[in-house]
Amino acid sequence: MQTMTPSTESTRHSFSGVIFAAILLAGVFAFWEISVRLTDTPVYILPAPSRVAQTLFSQPLYFLEALSVTLGEALAGLTLGTLVGVLVAALVSLKPQLERGVMTLAILVKSTPLAAIAPLLTIWLGFGVLPKIIITALLTFFPTLVNVLVGLQSAEREMLDLMRVHRATNWQILIHLRAWLALPYLFAALRVAAPLALVGAVIAEWTGASSGLGRVMWLAYSNLNLPPMFAAIFVLSLSGMGAYGLIIWLEKKVLRWK
Repeated sequence: MQTMTPSTESTRHSFSGVIFAAILLAGVFAFWEISVRLTDTPVYILPAPSRVAQTLFSQPLYFLEALSVTLGEALAGLTLGTLVGVLVAALVSLKPQLERGVMTLAILVKSTPLAAIAPLLTIWLGFGVLPKIIITALLTFFPTLVNVLVGLQSAEREMLDLMRVHRATNWQILIHLRAWLALPYLFAALRVAAPLALVGAVIAEWTGASSGLGRVMWLAYSNLNLPPMFAAIFVLSLSGMGAYGLIIWLEKKVLRWK
């Protein structure tokens, strides 16, 4: 009798999950296609998946170019938001008395609707990529800050006492202890922030852009041409799934001890 190793069992469960997700997704698309055809729904209200696929594959370069612009903005904003979130969390870890004030400002930023900020940034900074990067950074900053701060503060008292016995400074404790404990929390934040970065870039593009998936969606909405709009949404969804999967892959490579 063959014994399954934990890795083999994990691979089998992952494969089963992918198969189930594929079957479920196929069922949703089939129901969508049949419903649109049976009800004779106009294409300007809800296009059938076959019509969306036809639009997507008839001009793939158009959507790929738009995706490359949005991905660039999302990556830049994610990098900026993550970097600022990590630095602020490290500062609060070193200076705990700043936590209340910093978190108050962070919650204020999080609570402000980005749909209201994006037009202002476009007016102030123009129609270039800078407003898109800032909006994306604002969207990804908060989950990074909260998760990393929790990770930095998760060091047990015994660990801290041991470091202090060896006369480690707060900076050394941060580098050699807290930072390692915060790594899993950072990747947990990135799982949320990476797909959000794409959403932030698209929201910013709605307020004014010469290219990008948000621009494609806006033009399609303005002309009541929904197949390109749904095609752009589909591309954006696939990109979000890909970003999530990439973060999980990186987490497994970096956190080998888990």
